[in-house]
Amino acid sequence: MKRTLLTIYLAVICCNLFAQRAAAGGGENAKYITDNYTKMEKYITMRDGKKLFTAIYLPKDQTQKYGIVMTRTPYNVGPYGEDKYKPMLGQNMLFAKEGYIFVYQDVRGRYMSEGDFVNVRPQLPAGTKSKTAIDESTDTYDTIDWLVKNLPNNNGKVGILGISYPGFYSTASLPNAHPALKAVSPQAPVTEWFKGDDFHHKGVLFEMDAFAFLGGFGVPRPKPVTPDQVKNTIRVNVKDNYKFYLEQGALSNLKKNFFGDSVKFWDDMMNHPNYDAFWQGMNILPHLTKVKPAVMTVGGFFDAEDAYGAQEVYKAIEKQNPQSVKNTLVLGPWFHGGWERSEGDTFGDQNFGTKTSTFYRENIELPFFNYYLKGKGTMDLPEAYIFVTGSNEWHKFNTWPPKNTTEKTLYFQQNGKLSFTAPTYSDSFDQYVSDPAAPVPYQDGIQARRTREYMIDDQRFASRRPDVKTYQTDDLKEDITLTGPLLADLFASTSGTDADFVVKLIDVFPDDFPNPSPNPKGLVMGGYQMLVRGEIFRGKFRNSYEKPEPFEPGKITEVKYDLPDVGHTFKKGHRIMIQVQNTWFPLADRNPNKFMNINQAIDADFKPATMRIFHEKTAPSSLKITVLEQ
Repeated sequence: MKRTLLTIYLAVICCNLFAQRAAAGGGENAKYITDNYTKMEKYITMRDGKKLFTAIYLPKDQTQKYGIVMTRTPYNVGPYGEDKYKPMLGQNMLFAKEGYIFVYQDVRGRYMSEGDFVNVRPQLPAGTKSKTAIDESTDTYDTIDWLVKNLPNNNGKVGILGISYPGFYSTASLPNAHPALKAVSPQAPVTEWFKGDDFHHKGVLFEMDAFAFLGGFGVPRPKPVTPDQVKNTIRVNVKDNYKFYLEQGALSNLKKNFFGDSVKFWDDMMNHPNYDAFWQGMNILPHLTKVKPAVMTVGGFFDAEDAYGAQEVYKAIEKQNPQSVKNTLVLGPWFHGGWERSEGDTFGDQNFGTKTSTFYRENIELPFFNYYLKGKGTMDLPEAYIFVTGSNEWHKFNTWPPKNTTEKTLYFQQNGKLSFTAPTYSDSFDQYVSDPAAPVPYQDGIQARRTREYMIDDQRFASRRPDVKTYQTDDLKEDITLTGPLLADLFASTSGTDADFVVKLIDVFPDDFPNPSPNPKGLVMGGYQMLVRGEIFRGKFRNSYEKPEPFEPGKITEVKYDLPDVGHTFKKGHRIMIQVQNTWFPLADRNPNKFMNINQAIDADFKPATMRIFHEKTAPSSLKITVLEQ
């Protein structure tokens, strides 16, 4: 078969000798790809007989053997046709110029691949004996097995990487990995769609993202198709997302008004309001055991979609495998995929003073794959490579969180104060009304779509609302650097029987902080309230995601939950602020303040509730932080 493939390969070279350089999108990079690579398209047969469409780019220089860099995706491997080339290979052009065999595959049931697509397909149960049973791990294994046995001039070493959903397929390559798989980089990987990624955070539906994404991605295809043949997506013209979703009302109206019965996964979500077997089966984290390849997980602190996934994949591998497993974590000041899609020197209104993404691509990512797939260079990457914002500098740590950290507690106080001293008051609280008919916006201004900048944006608009409680320290006397977990520990009561809670950690700039120069956006940076981390939690899950419990109206109740890790320095002269609110709209769906299956709520169920946040001796609301000792 190798000889047959080589014959086919040489024929493809001749057919593509005069392929149009501009077909890949034009430009210098596209010309480099067509000058130096030859494209093949193959159907690779899986163990159950289904065939997965695979695009392969082989170096024209056949004087050496090459490692294989693969990405498996549900988003299509286009352009389709052996005479049509991608404008870039690998995550960036450094890979193409370094020289690899590049492989792109439509995952099972998507675009040109056969079979049925399953979102975040569950792993096969341990001990499965069937030789034709499949999951994403087996599909990856079978693909790699074919590649190393059939592609000419490969060196028998394979690496896998991908961002977001392709990041999930990178993670899924790790259980029972093929021996040829040497390096894996899940980047912002989809990981847990109930507790932290994309569609749900701590049991709260991220309404805007779920509706927008599934209106296109969730519509089924009748047969293998190329993107130009997909005609049945659901298009909605949204000009003001706050107004649009508020007018839609209860979640059930979105199905009635737009989806009907055409989006199965939306129906699945609505039919599984709690963390039952449906969601538990999709959680790949428990399966990350006996890991053999080297792993480098990459994420952005300000990733609006999958900040959770990157951190939790690293932690699961670290906890469930011997220390001999190479397990590296890279976190930077990035939006979703920003390490590849920007230079990383700015985001939102913040300037980090250095091109963090360029540094990552040149000094972290490419050396990682070069070492494990080519034996090139040395492997001196630390356990954790972290860019800390505020101080704006890279740190190398031997563990994450770093060993030289101390857990400290920021306690809410009377009159909007925040300190490291526990309150001594009795009968002390802040009271306000949370009204789902007038929810707190997730961001200032008018937006058609969910922005990525809300993760780092100015929070002054929220602090002016009566239904947002704000607590802040005095001016800091010295820098405080946080590197690691946050734990919100609220003591609250509601006049209703359920409530959501949003906790936001904020860096308040001094009043005399200078504006940028030039200043095309007209920013006022004095008093700027930079969001460092925010997270929402559905209160009925406070004791169990599987078995929700109502609140007893008026009773002080502890609500404790973790927020994704941070890496940030609060500079001397700044203040640390915490905001607490109960709505974050339309980012998150609204809670009717009533214990019920919210997915089945109707408009009449949504009522205002009187909330209290306590800061007294026996009910000391707080945020636990992880402080780096210098």
